[in-house]
Amino acid sequence: MAPAAALLLACAVAALACLALADPPASEQTALLAFLAAVPHERKLGWSASTPACAWVGVTCDAANSTVVKLRLPGIGLVGPILPGTLGRLANLQVLSLRANRVSGTIPDDLLRLSALRSLFLQDNAVSGAIPPGVSGLAALERLVLSHNNLSGPIPFALGGLAALRALRLDGNWLSGKIPSIANPGLRAFNVSNNMLNGSIPRALSRFPTDTFAGNLQLCGTPLPPCSPFFPSPAPGMGPSDGAPGGTGRKKKKLSTAAIVGIIVAAVAVALLLLLLAIVFCCKKRARRGARMEGPKGTAAAVGQTGTTRPPAASGEGTGTASSPKDDAGTSGAVAAAGGGTGETSRLVFVGKSAGYSFDLEDLLRASAEVLGKGSAGTSYKAVLEEGTTVVVKRLKEVAVAQREFEAHMEAVGGVEHRNLLPVHAYYFSKDEKLLVYDYLPAGSLSAMLHSQSSPSLLQPKLYCIA
Repeated sequence: MAPAAALLLACAVAALACLALADPPASEQTALLAFLAAVPHERKLGWSASTPACAWVGVTCDAANSTVVKLRLPGIGLVGPILPGTLGRLANLQVLSLRANRVSGTIPDDLLRLSALRSLFLQDNAVSGAIPPGVSGLAALERLVLSHNNLSGPIPFALGGLAALRALRLDGNWLSGKIPSIANPGLRAFNVSNNMLNGSIPRALSRFPTDTFAGNLQLCGTPLPPCSPFFPSPAPGMGPSDGAPGGTGRKKKKLSTAAIVGIIVAAVAVALLLLLLAIVFCCKKRARRGARMEGPKGTAAAVGQTGTTRPPAASGEGTGTASSPKDDAGTSGAVAAAGGGTGETSRLVFVGKSAGYSFDLEDLLRASAEVLGKGSAGTSYKAVLEEGTTVVVKRLKEVAVAQREFEAHMEAVGGVEHRNLLPVHAYYFSKDEKLLVYDYLPAGSLSAMLHSQSSPSLLQPKLYCIA
């Protein structure tokens, strides 16, 4: 029995060693490196062929580290189009998020051949052209978020055939034509506001609120005002042959000259009014688009900014019921109350050895949070990001210091390394708000460790670094 047990143990150790050394196929690693090399980016990611692809920033593999299943690169300053033959070679990709960058060009056709793709988040970019009809090939697609881009043309009827679709956000584009009937009962989040759509709203989509369709001047029907044609339709039973020889003998009703003139005058007046409203709307929309493109790093969404005409994505990557992934826009917690409403555009600055973190200020503002405690320097919040990372955000109060001095102090504090100090990973500075980001230690605060009656084994030598 002893030799058999030893053999079994050796096999188990060998299997674990093979699992630890597993890595995606070379073709997937090559595809990722080709994508990064072809698209300029402002934030360094540290991808290298000498390290396993599953350990790269923004890359997530399956449990066996045998293939790439998620790629999340939000707000890292990507500029330019997605070249065909790069991301389209990740055959098992399930989630692709490139939101809040400056991605341009059209959607590559090879992305639409990823049969395992469940979530595609490209909002707040400069993607142009039409939505390809080939989107019907994404049979597993659950969330499609293309808000705030430069897409034009009609909404493909092929979207109605995606049985797994749960969230569809196309707001803030230049889409035109009629809205196709998407009768999928599982659709929980839908938004086509601020486009150039026309016609009546399909009955299958009338269950969504009014703001879902707002900003389309030629849309009508529930939940918007009812459609009212300029000319009356024929009465029931009246056909073109009614009253004609060989017909039923009924007399054709004729409109008087005064009624015809009145209808023509009313139609001309309404047409002029619609034309004027369309011109005003287009001017305002272009102004809003120009203001959004002047945000930080050219991204379309200015974090913490108030008074915008288009709300930030509240669904999609964070749409409706699909709010569990990192890129979903969940409800703002206490951290959002700390960082929002300043009316200023700024960004989260990482210090020290924290450049590898993949979250940004928008992720903090959308994180669920709870108050850990209040002190003389400010209030601390425990923020759980949508990707699962937990950090502590300290909101400083009554800190009167110049930005240059504050930044220099943060850079100095971020470079301090000591086993008994918990370093600052990032900070945010604006006129009204100063935020510090630390790692979260589940054992509690220093005060609780010093004064509580808990077991000494819970004490840890980590202390918060007082900035």
